[in-house]
Amino acid sequence: MLHVAAAVIVGESGKILIAQRPRHLHQGGLWEFPGGKLEPGEDAEQALRRELREELGITVQQGRPLIRIRHRYPEHKVLLDVWRVTGYRGEPGGREGQALRWVTPEQLLDYPVPAANRAVVAAARLPGRCLVTPEPPADAAKFLSRLEQSLKRGIRLIQLRAKRADERSYRSLARQVVALAHGHGARVLLNADPRLAVELGADGVHLTSRRLLSLQQRPLPRSSWVAASCHDERELEHAARIGVDFALLGPVRPTASHPDTRVLGWERFSRLVEEARLPVFALGGVGEEQLERARSCGAQGIAAIRAFWRD
Repeated sequence: MLHVAAAVIVGESGKILIAQRPRHLHQGGLWEFPGGKLEPGEDAEQALRRELREELGITVQQGRPLIRIRHRYPEHKVLLDVWRVTGYRGEPGGREGQALRWVTPEQLLDYPVPAANRAVVAAARLPGRCLVTPEPPADAAKFLSRLEQSLKRGIRLIQLRAKRADERSYRSLARQVVALAHGHGARVLLNADPRLAVELGADGVHLTSRRLLSLQQRPLPRSSWVAASCHDERELEHAARIGVDFALLGPVRPTASHPDTRVLGWERFSRLVEEARLPVFALGGVGEEQLERARSCGAQGIAAIRAFWRD
């Protein structure tokens, strides 16, 4: 296993720094996140600091783990230990002759990357909080008002659930939710048929575990988000195999809405995330106070209803 430390370096403007692999190297010409192999006796953080100093001439001042990804190439296996770096001293420069480029999170999709980096691209584009909406009441205006409160508090990723709504009501509500969210710079994923997400201008689709397992390929192009609900190793592996961008894994803790459902607990959640090949949000009984615990288990962040849907 080749152990590599890499960094998603975020500048003051929110742009992310990527580097082009030299043509003569394995997968040369592709773009990647700066970093390199761990040396004997180093941990990931030590290696990251050394590599960024040697490659770019910068000193890391603020960062945290983002995602760990295992990938098997035909010629070797790699473990990517990726950190999100938001503070550094110095001006990044290609000290080894590599081309560098600052790009927006969305522009990352325009650059070809090694296969192991695809999950890192998704993690770099995702926030740490995902709102799963409660079942909408008959009063759509009240629902939209509550949603706007969440958006004003900083929510930027929404899964719209409305399982009891008829088709006409759902279409009407979804259009309004998409317009409202886009006005705040947020993304909306519909918990519905993928074709409906495209038709209504949503940013993607969220698959139930049943719909996930019924699919043998990704239902939307890479320009749209595809997420899925997962509960175990089999579902996480299937999600990665068909190209799902990220998963909501749970329930991690007991929930008021499903008190009799068997929970994973943090220990098993951490083990599942360690083996996952895509970003994972902790779901079920979690709130803001569990965000750092989730991240310490390797999660992208937390997904919740009640924690993000309140007066």
